[in-house]
Amino acid sequence: MRALVSNGRPHVLLTAALLLSVALLGACAALGRGDGCRGAASELRRLAEQPVLGVAPARASVPANYRGVGVTTGCDDDSGGAPWLHADRLYAFPGRPEDVISYYAGAAASAGWELEEDSSATLDGVCWTRIEQGRHLVLDVELRPGGFSPEPVVGTGIAYTVSVGSERDGGAEGCGG
Repeated sequence: MRALVSNGRPHVLLTAALLLSVALLGACAALGRGDGCRGAASELRRLAEQPVLGVAPARASVPANYRGVGVTTGCDDDSGGAPWLHADRLYAFPGRPEDVISYYAGAAASAGWELEEDSSATLDGVCWTRIEQGRHLVLDVELRPGGFSPEPVVGTGIAYTVSVGSERDGGAEGCGG
């Protein structure tokens, strides 16, 4: 049996081709994201400090596999419009969805939030709006949150999110965007 001898040249070319592909994909991703989120940290902090994110019905808790996470923030700049800033909190609740909606209806009303006219309490959630410091804010309680990885561990209850968001320019984006 003959031993194969390699001069290393094919490996260098393959490595260079792979690195070039990764660099091009990274550049495309950066171009597609836009820079509308740059410098948004103070605005995101202000959203994360919204008192409604820290209130919850009795027996609500953080899902077992999300302990220590608290409020998360994000800036979505992929729609071609103004970037969407948001602060979110995930909860587990051992009761009924109607109990969650009822609780937040009272909490939102007492904090000056107004139920959005085209938003009605459903098994998916409910939404309120208000103006604060010239910025249009949206409060959304979503009873069927998706996209979490890992899935929230809630036992026999439900998972829900409370989110406060705003367009970066403070525009009047409503519920359901």
